[in-house]
Amino acid sequence: MLEPDAEGQGSEHLAETLRELRKAAGLSGERLAARAAMSQSKVSRIESGKVLPTVVDVERVVNALEVPSEVASELLSLARAANVDYASWRSYARVGLWRKQAEIKALAETSSTVRQFLPAIPSGLIQAPDYARAVLTPAIEGNPSRNVERAVQARLESQEVLNDESRRFHFLLTEQAIRWQRAEPDIMVTQLRHMAGLTDRPNTEIAIIPHGVTISAAPLNIFVVYDDRLVMVELFSGEVALRDPQDVSYHLNVFEYFRERAVTGEAARQLLEAVADGFMRSHG
Repeated sequence: MLEPDAEGQGSEHLAETLRELRKAAGLSGERLAARAAMSQSKVSRIESGKVLPTVVDVERVVNALEVPSEVASELLSLARAANVDYASWRSYARVGLWRKQAEIKALAETSSTVRQFLPAIPSGLIQAPDYARAVLTPAIEGNPSRNVERAVQARLESQEVLNDESRRFHFLLTEQAIRWQRAEPDIMVTQLRHMAGLTDRPNTEIAIIPHGVTISAAPLNIFVVYDDRLVMVELFSGEVALRDPQDVSYHLNVFEYFRERAVTGEAARQLLEAVADGFMRSHG
């Protein structure tokens, strides 16, 4: 996995190599653009490093230039690596974890549809204050320290994006994610009822995959898809950004596969209320 600095170096090398190969072939940017079915301005931005080319872009260019197969293979591998970015939670903690919440809000504000796959925990966008506080409080040795209250406030502020009804939000959870007791029972009840209330919002879908449904695939990671341009995959140590169209398309397929097996609307609300009632009984 590439750290951000290495990823930047890889994209610069890719841009320089593509530019040198075009020159070696004796083609102008305009002629390459015509052969690769691209605009001349896009070719220029790719070669200058202003635009990160996708794997498909690089494939079109190397085919247009008729480069040897081994060179083409190397460039395609470089393009795949350049379209992946990793950031650790430690790096976020150094600049303030609250900034990550601002980034989440900004990404949502520039997207018409946000899809979140949540096999382990409800999204920060749908967390009640006390639940968010419990989640953001470090619990495992090695977790980076943080200003918890500032992170909670930033998380709550990020939820303002849900009020924009021109955008669509799909939160897909497993039943395990809503049953996992991340906090005291009374906090869990408040969180579950908060989510139940969101099922009435016209631009927000809460979908839950109930226990007892046969599913042949495994829900391995939390991930978020912003429109059809970006996937953020969450790991224990950090998160990975995927920009390659094939990666984005695959995660959209994964999301739809699990969503087809979930309950939504009134059925989801009833399930949330039932789990909340269970926590109330355990607390009483």
